[in-house]
Amino acid sequence: MFESFFPRPKLFFISLLIWASIVVLFWFTLGTDVGEFLGFQFAEEGASPVIGMGFFVTPNFLWFYLYYIMATIPFWLFWQRLSPNKWHRWSILGSALILFSTYYGVQVSVAINHWRRPFGDTLQNALMGEGNVTMGDFYGLMGTFAEIAFIAVAIFTFTRFFVSHYVFRWRTAMNEYYTAQWKRVRHVEGASQRIQEDTQRFASIVEGLGVSIVDSIMTLFAFLPILFELSVHVTELPIVGEIPAPLMTAVLFWSLFGTFLLAVVGIKLPGLYFKNQRVEAAFRKELVLGEDDVNRAAPIKLEELFLNVRRNYFKLYFHYLYFNVTRSLYLQADNLFAYFILVPTIVAAKITYGILQQILTAFGQVASSFQFLVNSWPTIVELLSIHKRLASFEAAMADMPLPKIDQDYLDAQGKVQE
Repeated sequence: MFESFFPRPKLFFISLLIWASIVVLFWFTLGTDVGEFLGFQFAEEGASPVIGMGFFVTPNFLWFYLYYIMATIPFWLFWQRLSPNKWHRWSILGSALILFSTYYGVQVSVAINHWRRPFGDTLQNALMGEGNVTMGDFYGLMGTFAEIAFIAVAIFTFTRFFVSHYVFRWRTAMNEYYTAQWKRVRHVEGASQRIQEDTQRFASIVEGLGVSIVDSIMTLFAFLPILFELSVHVTELPIVGEIPAPLMTAVLFWSLFGTFLLAVVGIKLPGLYFKNQRVEAAFRKELVLGEDDVNRAAPIKLEELFLNVRRNYFKLYFHYLYFNVTRSLYLQADNLFAYFILVPTIVAAKITYGILQQILTAFGQVASSFQFLVNSWPTIVELLSIHKRLASFEAAMADMPLPKIDQDYLDAQGKVQE
């Protein structure tokens, strides 16, 4: 999978982790000093954020754009020289562009969150008859939102369009990689399906899931500081009382609890999905062979194979039953959790409507990022099953022992035939 698209994957990803750590560390320690040395005039700490399109062209953002380019190009040139690869422009520069556009999309959400406070406070003042609010005030704020929304639409459209091409290039690379080894792997169970269907499904899932993962990580980096700042408005939480950074603590506890809960409850699903692909492939293969050979696809054989399909699906349905109950209960409770922890603050009238909207938005963004596994678990399970199939396929290509789950299946098939 990765060998087909990324140059020397193990070394590549290790070097990427090291390089990213250095770049991030430099940014948070010396980044501001270097930016000021280059002439960027940053806003003072604690200054009110810019509302509207100007948010994206502040000195802080302009310096980040330049820094990101300066960090990306050397890494790409290093790997271009170390291990030339047909797909290195897509795998390295393409990945960097996706990361940047996803980050930019998250910053659009941050800009909207900043906008919510003046809009909410203006709405509150108007409803209470305070502050001499005019229609022009509302129309001006709505116009500002429209500016940000247009940027959001442009970024979202571009990101999805580019990611679609990026993922199809990855599928093309996998197709070329596997078909070049066809003579060695044509005997592997479901070889044609793995090359055609599994690579297609892998590409399709990565297109949606991959961007969602990156978006969740970027959202955490963007909204955690905002949530930390907003914690000054919340002095205590229900049951536990006063604690440091209450909003941060609450969202971390709730999200990690949900993630751990769903991971434990759904631990059996990846293996069942993998086995499901196995039994479906065996049933389909017998039907295909029966099209050209009258001695194949006998009713008794087909009934036996379909019985395996039925048995595995029923197991899958059973395990999804309690998984979906747990997942649904957690997500329903999640709808009220933010309000629940804010009850003491709301009753004490310590925040305005605008601040409440900011807290709810930031809390929701951080919680949804931490709850990525909760919201995407069925898709992750399917991706894991595909990965298992392609991993066993590549093991056969390299003349290596098959993974245990494959070997167990083949042993079981041999016992059935005996």
